[in-house]
Amino acid sequence: MQQATVYSEIGRFAGWPANYGMWAWGNELVLGFITCHYERDGKFHARNKNHPALTKQARSMDGGLTWRTDAFPGQTPGGRGLSADEHMNAGLRLAEVIEGPDAPKQQMTPVDFTAPDFAFMAARTGLVPGCKSFYYLSDDRAKTWSGPYSWPQFVWAGVAARTDYIVMGPAHMIVFLTANKFDGEEGRVFSAETKDGGITWNFLSWIGEELPGEDHGIMPASLRLPNGEIIVVTRAGHGHNYTLELYRSADDARTWDGPKVVVAFKDEHANHLGNPATLSLLADGRVAMTWGNRDAPYTIDASLSNDGGKTWGPVRQLREGGGNHDLGYPRTVTNAKGDLVTAYYFNEKLRERLIGVTIWVP
Repeated sequence: MQQATVYSEIGRFAGWPANYGMWAWGNELVLGFITCHYERDGKFHARNKNHPALTKQARSMDGGLTWRTDAFPGQTPGGRGLSADEHMNAGLRLAEVIEGPDAPKQQMTPVDFTAPDFAFMAARTGLVPGCKSFYYLSDDRAKTWSGPYSWPQFVWAGVAARTDYIVMGPAHMIVFLTANKFDGEEGRVFSAETKDGGITWNFLSWIGEELPGEDHGIMPASLRLPNGEIIVVTRAGHGHNYTLELYRSADDARTWDGPKVVVAFKDEHANHLGNPATLSLLADGRVAMTWGNRDAPYTIDASLSNDGGKTWGPVRQLREGGGNHDLGYPRTVTNAKGDLVTAYYFNEKLRERLIGVTIWVP
C-alpha cells in the first residue's frame, strides 16, 4: 500500500473529489476537485466562504504516484467554481450567473460514449431548492472539455448532480443523480438516460422512496456487473444515523430492489453527516467499495465483495490518522498494473485539507 499527495497547498482547502470524478486510461489518471480559502477556525469545513472556490484538475502519468494540478480546462459559467455554491457567500455563486451568456446549452452533436479517450463530468449550482445541473464531455482524456451542456430539469424541486454514470453502448448512457425532495430539500436519488449520444435525455426511475423530514438518500455510486445487473450505493441519513445503502436492478435501471444497508456509521455526534462511497469492478469479478469514515479515528476505508455486492468482507483501512471527520468523498480507478487508486480529501492534525491517494492491491 502506498500513500501519495495529489494536491496540498498552505492556505488552501481542497475537497470533495466525488463531486467531480476520476478517470483512468492505463497509467494516465485524471481527478477533479475544488479548492477554497482555508480558515483554521472554519469549524467542520474549514474554509472561508467570502473567497471564491476554484475548480481544479490533476493528472498522473505514472499510475497515481505523482500528480500535476492545473485549472479546470473547460468553460464554466461566469468563470465561477463548479458544484460548490454551498461553500461561497452571495456574489460568488454559480447560480447567480447560470442564466447568463455562458449558460449551459443543449448538446447538438451526438458523441460515441465508447470512444477510447472519452470522459463525462456532471456539475451543479448548489443544493438549495431549484438548484440546476449540467454536464461536460471530453474526447481527449480530459485535456479539454466541451460544454457546459444543459439537462432538462428532470425534477422541478431541483437536481444536484455529482459525476456518476454507466456507459451502456455507443449512444446509450445512464446517469445517476440526486433530486431535491417535494419540500425542496435534498435529496432522493434517480436515474436518467440518453439513447442518442446525448441529444435527448429522459427520466428513467426513482431509486428508493422519498424519506420524510431531514432524512435523505443522496450521492449515488453505480456499477454494472458482468451479469448485466446494476448496483447503486447511496449515502443515506436517518435522523443522526448515517448509512451506505445498496440497491440492485436487473432491468437496466428501470426498477430496483433494496435498500440493503452495507455500512452503518456509529452515531457518535450529530454532525457526522455521512459520506458517499464509490464502487469498482475488479478484473477477477470482485467488487471494491471505498468510502470515508467520519467516525473516530477518521479513516478512508474499503471492503470487497465476491458476489456482486450481496455480501461484503472485512473493512480494510486504506488511510489512518485523520485530524477530524472532515474527509472522504472518494473515487477509485484501476491503473495499468491492476492496482486500485483511491483518491479523497483528507486532513492531518486539523491542518489545511489536502487531496490524497492510496494505491493498493485488493
